[in-house]
Amino acid sequence: MALRVVIAEDEAIIRLDLKEILEEQGYEVVGAASRGEEAVSYIRDLKPDLAILDIKMPGKDGIEVAAEIASDNICPVIILTAFSQRSFVEQARDAGVLAYLVKPFQASDLVPAIELARARFEEKIALEKEVAYLASQADRANKKLETRKLLDRAKGILMDTHAMSEPAAFEFIQKTAMDRRSQMGEIATQIINGDLVPN
Repeated sequence: MALRVVIAEDEAIIRLDLKEILEEQGYEVVGAASRGEEAVSYIRDLKPDLAILDIKMPGKDGIEVAAEIASDNICPVIILTAFSQRSFVEQARDAGVLAYLVKPFQASDLVPAIELARARFEEKIALEKEVAYLASQADRANKKLETRKLLDRAKGILMDTHAMSEPAAFEFIQKTAMDRRSQMGEIATQIINGDLVPN
């Protein structure tokens, strides 16, 4: 399957040249925009594998478009521009751009930039998934710890005020939770708050 690309360039000649170069290299250009808003619309609707954007365009510029696309993780973005000043490069980097090409460019410059941007994008997605997974695991561990603390306090109350043994106190909490179709942590909280007293 050919890699699907959306391009955005306000100069028609450069846009057509870029489309031709990409197609010669085996990529499929699924959208070609001349304005920033049009580029966003194409990218959101077509979900391409890659977007190549000029910085200077009518309406939204390429960096604004890149920031919008990068925040939603739609696809990797390459900036293609005549501006090589450090300030533009830094703005592009901060917007989530994964490669930066300066005009005039050769087809031999374009392919490595595309492959690099795609690899970086896949790494970014994998890293974000890993971070989300670790956060959910940490959250689960914290909840287990909180539940254990609640259970220990509730067992302590049952042992002190109702002369139960520790196994009997645990069994009471467990059985009540099952009978009421509740979590053991909820039952423990009710015991701690004095809302639940054994008969």
